[in-house]
Amino acid sequence: MVVIPSRWASSRLPGKPLADIGGITMVERVYRRAAAAPGVSDVLVATDDPRIADAVAGFGGAYVMTRPDHASGTDRIAEVARGLSCDIVVNVQGDEPALDPAAIEAAVAPLSADPSLVMSTLGAPLEPSVDLPNPNTVKVLVDRQGFALYFSRAHVPFRREPGEPLAAVRRHVGLYVYRRDFLLTLASLPRTALERIESLEQLRALEHGYRIKVVDTAYISLSVDTPEDLERVRRLAADGLLS
Repeated sequence: MVVIPSRWASSRLPGKPLADIGGITMVERVYRRAAAAPGVSDVLVATDDPRIADAVAGFGGAYVMTRPDHASGTDRIAEVARGLSCDIVVNVQGDEPALDPAAIEAAVAPLSADPSLVMSTLGAPLEPSVDLPNPNTVKVLVDRQGFALYFSRAHVPFRREPGEPLAAVRRHVGLYVYRRDFLLTLASLPRTALERIESLEQLRALEHGYRIKVVDTAYISLSVDTPEDLERVRRLAADGLLS
């Protein structure tokens, strides 16, 4: 089951789920891409805004209305997950109009293969000079077994010697896969200090002692966080480069 948390409020780009990208709203583009992923049985949009709900219904999609006071997308989809019977829930960000369906398949694979895993996400190659200093690009540091050590908006890791390689850092792709039972547990835990400081919900899991498997992917996220990002994906759509 894929759940797409979608809210109207955004400090930098209010109403972005309904932003027009080549004649198609962002939420519809994300929905269609998620539905095309191998093995995905159902897709739901979790929203607290009737404008988004109406748009989803308008293109034939499914949605669930949620409370308006959730602190994060994780908390929003957990509300939905309480009414689901599936074992695995995929959290697809609602601002990824160029989502590669294969990225969902790759993120789900570790949990399908190993019942001891409770959560996974994706890490992609980064461009150090561009991505490391950019706070809108979340970096993830991984251990030798491929589990997350830390997520940050900061320039990490600090390199005391400039020539040291950056093999342990990836560009985080904000797509999460959870065991349903773990998702409900995670949402019941108090928000943590680092989660609040970095404004990164996945840090709640790490701070409470849970492991997150990071799957390497070549997929480069085109998340829309700013008006400039929106214009970029609009240009891609106009040039026929955004399916």
